[in-house]
Amino acid sequence: MDRLTSMQIFVRVVEKGGFSAAAEEARISPTMVGKHVRQLEEQLGVRLLNRTTRRQSLTEIGQLYFERCKQALLEIEAADASVKQMQLLPRGVLRVTAPATFGGQMLAAVVRAYLERYPDVELDLSLNDRVVDLVEEGFEVAIRIGALPDSSMIARPLQPYRAMVCASPEYLARCGTPQTPQQLVDHNCLSFVHGNRYNLWQFSQGGVQQEIEVHGNFRANNGLALRTAALNGIGIIMQPEALLCEEVNAGRLQRLLVDYELEHRPMHIVVASNRKMTPKLKSFIEFVVAHFGRDNETDSVALTAVD
Repeated sequence: MDRLTSMQIFVRVVEKGGFSAAAEEARISPTMVGKHVRQLEEQLGVRLLNRTTRRQSLTEIGQLYFERCKQALLEIEAADASVKQMQLLPRGVLRVTAPATFGGQMLAAVVRAYLERYPDVELDLSLNDRVVDLVEEGFEVAIRIGALPDSSMIARPLQPYRAMVCASPEYLARCGTPQTPQQLVDHNCLSFVHGNRYNLWQFSQGGVQQEIEVHGNFRANNGLALRTAALNGIGIIMQPEALLCEEVNAGRLQRLLVDYELEHRPMHIVVASNRKMTPKLKSFIEFVVAHFGRDNETDSVALTAVD
């Protein structure tokens, strides 16, 4: 018989005043209760209870053992409770990957609130514009921009990733302000290099879409570099609102072509479908959705695995 179980049964016998009452509470037979008590006595080599046909009473050693058992069982209960509490609270290192601009400009700007709420979590944020393999590279969660391919991922939608067209007041004073997308062909446009596609800017108005081939004397694969170039008056930039809105609000850049809708891409927070939903992971996903989620769109989307 298990020693701990026997100690629990012994304490019940004393507190309930007899074998039958202890057996009823423990949902075992009185005979089994007696076996547990006798086993303790045999292991200890002492008598714990004086038994008569009507009642049981503690011996002097039994009284001491009863008090110690109660204390030991309370300590075990407290230890179990502390472990369960640890399992409920977010804690540990959480590895997150996100696109460079969104992660550096928007996500990093709000994580202080998350870390203050969950001080036992350490956030390890990796910024990368390539599609990271979560399982192979050991990341627990990712922010993905663009259409999601079929995969073994669980995704929750966030606000679409929108762009804007801007230039510095200095550039516009020197070169003029384009009023239509077609007029961009006469301006120095600063393009983001992503693969071979970097100089096609898409616009729509009234349901009519148009694609403009722009040109300029500076392009880069980093949004911060393009923003710096635009602030220095080199040319016109099309980049995410996350990167440019602060400069626009401060007047250092001026928003252009506001009557046209620019290309925007879907954005999701994703985890591998076989990833255990730990408290730190669950709390971070809920935090990101609360800050960047689409209105009335909080349902998970399971993507179909491709063979």
